[in-house]
Amino acid sequence: MRPTHIALAVVVAAVWGVNFVVVEVGLDHFPPLLFSALRFVVAALPAVFFVGRPKVAWRWILGVGAALGVAKFGLLFIGMDQGMPAGLSSLVLQIQAVFTALVAAVVLDERPGRVRLLGMAVALVGIAVAAVDEGLGGPVLGFALVVAAAACWGVSNVLTRKAAPPDALNFMVWVSTVPVLPLLALSLLFEGPERDARALAGLDWSGAGALVYVAWISTVFGFGAWGFLLRRYPASTVAPFTLLVPVFGMSSAALLLGEAVSPLRWCAAVLLVGGVALTSLARAPRAAAPGTPGPASAAEAGPRPEDAGASRTPGTAGPRG
Repeated sequence: MRPTHIALAVVVAAVWGVNFVVVEVGLDHFPPLLFSALRFVVAALPAVFFVGRPKVAWRWILGVGAALGVAKFGLLFIGMDQGMPAGLSSLVLQIQAVFTALVAAVVLDERPGRVRLLGMAVALVGIAVAAVDEGLGGPVLGFALVVAAAACWGVSNVLTRKAAPPDALNFMVWVSTVPVLPLLALSLLFEGPERDARALAGLDWSGAGALVYVAWISTVFGFGAWGFLLRRYPASTVAPFTLLVPVFGMSSAALLLGEAVSPLRWCAAVLLVGGVALTSLARAPRAAAPGTPGPASAAEAGPRPEDAGASRTPGTAGPRG
């Protein structure tokens, strides 16, 4: 990669890592479901009028919008609102690589090799260590919700692979239109119209800034830049930069929010990032011999984002919260 493109990949990872801190700020101003809905409103508008018509079938846009936008981000924001720390959230979400590989094994008949199985095992040990650390004094429900969000992210990655969007930014903008109404309905049902109205009436520069960051900088800029890199380099070259996301997430949370990072959490980080690296960067399973079941597609799976369509290697995704 050219030095400028390496720098761009690092900047995107930093943007996605710091995004978890910004989400924490936003949750001080909005109920979680309303914040998630507004995030997609701002990400979709006015961009949807400039990216052109969808380049994949609507069933994929609706499927990824439901799994990624409604389920993944709804659960993530609720989990963080329940007290899950921003830095730890950025780390735990990386278990999506394991869920992606598991879902791909069931849905796409992709049989993981030994290296990928080892990576999944190491990552799960990392999650267990993080759970022990968080269980000593943290919100167990919040931790479980973030793990569930990672599972939904894994589902959306496999759906993104099936969709094979030719334009990541176009796909992400149209996907962002899907969660708006369901999330608003859920917010009105569970958070209440009065709480939502108070949050909107009390909107200040801090809340507006958090909303702009998570929508335009993290989503539109992040996915646009990531798609730019993936059009020029193999996914195996670009994908490793996503491993920097929890590094930036935990560091920025410690510096900006004063979150303490215990030795046990550092141990969990090493295990989880190492396991995700093995799971994500291992060779893709070879096609089965003629006459035997094999992977449904030779294309690699898409990444995260809020990461739909960002990467094509099963188990890798773009950030972020």
